[in-house]
Amino acid sequence: MQLVSLLTDAGVANFLFLLLRFAGVFTFFPFFENQLIPVSVRGALTLYMTLLFYPIVPHQIPPMEPIAFILGGLSEIMLGFLSSVFLQIVFGMINFGGETISFSMGLTMASAFDPVSGTQKAIVGQIIVMLALLILLAANFHHLILEFVAFSLTQIPLGGFVFSPHIVPYIVKAFTNLFLIGFTMAFPIAALILLSDIIFGMIMKTHPQFNLLVIGFPVKISLAFMVLIVIIPAIMVHFKREIALAFDALQMFFVR
Repeated sequence: MQLVSLLTDAGVANFLFLLLRFAGVFTFFPFFENQLIPVSVRGALTLYMTLLFYPIVPHQIPPMEPIAFILGGLSEIMLGFLSSVFLQIVFGMINFGGETISFSMGLTMASAFDPVSGTQKAIVGQIIVMLALLILLAANFHHLILEFVAFSLTQIPLGGFVFSPHIVPYIVKAFTNLFLIGFTMAFPIAALILLSDIIFGMIMKTHPQFNLLVIGFPVKISLAFMVLIVIIPAIMVHFKREIALAFDALQMFFVR
């Protein structure tokens, strides 16, 4: 009888809005949008989380007019997309840093299939991204996303998300920091490679018989790997700090 009492127009509408909110999260958020996760699994997870979170949804009467109902559903998907941008920018920082390191080491052509994005990426950058993802999972990153959804239910009514213009300046600034912080992560190795190129250039000037292809490239790659082993903990600490700042920035969605 309790289940039958939920089968009202308002109850079904709230369920559909909640389903769309979780669909936006599992479609766009990092880790959940992994290409290795089949669409059927993500769909089943979306339905399961909707059933799990539905009892804590505040009782409200959503808009029942067709146009207002469609706009409410689109706003739920927009909430998932915009909030995922904040976190995807941080992953873009680590991606840009890894690509810069691979380019500096001369390993751009040494690419492999990236299971996360489903594209070919440089091996060094792919290792850094996978390590960052494992660290985030160890730090309960997926739990924080579910907590964000639970908190949003108390702050944003289902079907009532409205885009706020004060989000735009943060996104513009975050895109600027994407290149700045990404290059900062790769700067020690890039600087070392530049210094080694200058040294090898001086050696070739004084000793023309010096074979750069045979000696220079292996030496540069070996030095870069040694520096990478030293600086990768600092890269991961910086990455975790940026993720924490991105989660703090998600609070601006709840400012009216």
